[in-house]
Amino acid sequence: MKSQIMAGGALLASALLLTACGTSGGGGGGGEGGMPTELGETEGAVSILAWPGYVEDGSNDPSVDWVSGFEDETGCQVTVKTFGTSDEALNLMKSGEYDVVSASGDASLRLVAAGDVAPVNVDLLKNYAGIFDFLKNQSWNSVDGQPYGVPHGYGANLLMWNTDVFPGGLDSWSAVFDGAGEHSGQVTAYDSPIYIADAAVYLMATQPDLGIENPYALDADQLAAAVDLLKAQRQHIGEYWSDYLKEIQAFETGDSVVGTTWQVIQNSITTGNTEVVLPKEGATGWSDTWMISSQSQHPNCAYAWLDWIASPEVNATATAYFGEAPSSQEACNFRDDCEAYHAGDADYASQIWYWSTPIPECLDGRTDVQCTDYAAWTAAWQEIKG
Repeated sequence: MKSQIMAGGALLASALLLTACGTSGGGGGGGEGGMPTELGETEGAVSILAWPGYVEDGSNDPSVDWVSGFEDETGCQVTVKTFGTSDEALNLMKSGEYDVVSASGDASLRLVAAGDVAPVNVDLLKNYAGIFDFLKNQSWNSVDGQPYGVPHGYGANLLMWNTDVFPGGLDSWSAVFDGAGEHSGQVTAYDSPIYIADAAVYLMATQPDLGIENPYALDADQLAAAVDLLKAQRQHIGEYWSDYLKEIQAFETGDSVVGTTWQVIQNSITTGNTEVVLPKEGATGWSDTWMISSQSQHPNCAYAWLDWIASPEVNATATAYFGEAPSSQEACNFRDDCEAYHAGDADYASQIWYWSTPIPECLDGRTDVQCTDYAAWTAAWQEIKG
């Protein structure tokens, strides 16, 4: 990923972090590339932008709190704002009001390209070494081998179904694509342009002549094929979801009987008549990354948060609460459900196409064609939904 826009974003991010570390009270020493080579005194505060459930201080549930310990240990008082979609997070990060953001792969490269986040010196983080190797230095959290954050947890976008409606079970995405008409109006799908990749994963398996090698690297013809599949699906969709509470309700009432989901959603459904699977075609998924703002006013507290949330016990608590696999094997010492989430299972993880931002430079390595970017996907998604 050496496009000019990415290179420019990285240079700007580097320059801004150097400024932040040099001007904040107790900032650490600057190093090559604008990253600190050491950390100084914490600034007493850190502002975090996060997915719901990623920064819990006991106010939602007194028994769920991994913020208070951080505040006691570091002196950094946490303020948090939650967001509902990656696009919302991108817009909020442009304000420069937040030190840290939990970014999914459909946002991380856009944050880098915009210069809104800074490269991270992972040598300053004692807990980084223990993170699963298959989550490090990936296309959604690094650029040219330079990490832009710390992996938090990961999971697959699974297929869920109502066992009363599908007593024999399911193992293929065909239930929501080619077979969607059998339960028209009761099919659900994730409401985001990145869902185009789910269609691309299905087409990789069912229409190999299209030549799709990476669901986030679609040329114009491949994108058109995915759009056609999603337009055909659209007439059978009862409701698209982005708020997982709405999908929980839809499956509990029977308004939805099959669709894409997260493990935490299935865990939360009270009716006891749903099952999930990672289908035979594979699946998209997420590996969220804690990233530091290029305009951070509290870079030392920001680094402290990245190290804290990657520590085994805290990471175990946070990822278990959300419903995803932790980022390290050591974290499994503090959880009893790692097997259910396939934590550390590299073979299982290899079936997941983690959210990555589509860019013109094809992520599959092709150089003889230009791939479609996220703006094209956003326009296509609006066309699909009508």
